[in-house]
Amino acid sequence: MSEGGRALVTGAGGFVGSHLVERLVAEGFTVRAFVRYTSTGRAGWLDTLPAAVRSAVEIVWGDVRDDAAVSGATAGVDTVFHLAALIGIPYSLQHPRDVVETNVGGTLNVLLAAREAGVRRLVHASTSEVYGSAQRVPIDETHALCAQSPYAASKIAAEKLVESFHAAYGLPAVVLRPFNIFGPRQSARAVIPAVIRQALASDEIHLGAATPTRDFNFVADTVDAFVRAGRAPAAVGGVFNVGTGREIAIADLVALVARLLGRDRVRIVTMEERLRPRESEVTRLCADSVRARDLLGWAPQCTLEEGLLATIEWLAAQGRQDDPRIYAV
Repeated sequence: MSEGGRALVTGAGGFVGSHLVERLVAEGFTVRAFVRYTSTGRAGWLDTLPAAVRSAVEIVWGDVRDDAAVSGATAGVDTVFHLAALIGIPYSLQHPRDVVETNVGGTLNVLLAAREAGVRRLVHASTSEVYGSAQRVPIDETHALCAQSPYAASKIAAEKLVESFHAAYGLPAVVLRPFNIFGPRQSARAVIPAVIRQALASDEIHLGAATPTRDFNFVADTVDAFVRAGRAPAAVGGVFNVGTGREIAIADLVALVARLLGRDRVRIVTMEERLRPRESEVTRLCADSVRARDLLGWAPQCTLEEGLLATIEWLAAQGRQDDPRIYAV
């Protein structure tokens, strides 16, 4: 057995999942990556990892909606990091059934498999979207939950399933609620890469709503919270925010990116098709992560400016071509 143990990562080919796989390999884990099969035969961002890392990872193809595939992937592991999900809020507005079947039904399959396998720990990836617009700031874990999109509703339901399996069956589970993650490998559909890609080429930035605030957390810091949640004895049964406690309006984010790029001025152009329905827009998010600090020993290490510079450097190196791959996380 490896120093870190045997870990399964669902959604391993995606943005956050691939970073977590890389970190777990570095920590000495034997890693099994559960990746949704496509006709391209690609394993998402796992295909871009250094050869030494990629060769250390066992890839299992499947879909979290397939209970037999999930059960087979979970057999023999001691820690499960469940990140697989359909995360697009606009997509959830158009295809709520698909989102619920993946995010709720898929989580149920993971929980059943984890219980059957007798895992030592299950760490479930939720989201700050479960809070809806902040009723108070900063948002701690006792804040009311409010589903302002089918995606948010699916993640609340998934959380409640995790909670129920811990209470009813003693499954050693942890729920993390990451706030807005960003960094290299993120989909161009997300706000930060969308802003950076446009700002690298133009003075016009086409976006949806520019007034909402978000708490952006660099991907390496988010991954660190997952690793700590998989180890800390006090984490079991807990729910933990993972955020910086710093909020910034999207318009101010655009100005910050422009300044980091040395641009004197950029102009935001509102795209109607990128606006959420009025009652669905989450207007404010800002995390209280004191519980994660106290029980996981976690705190963000990367400032927003440092993370943006790293993301700018990575995106500039990728060029302006859109990556054709599709990621769950």
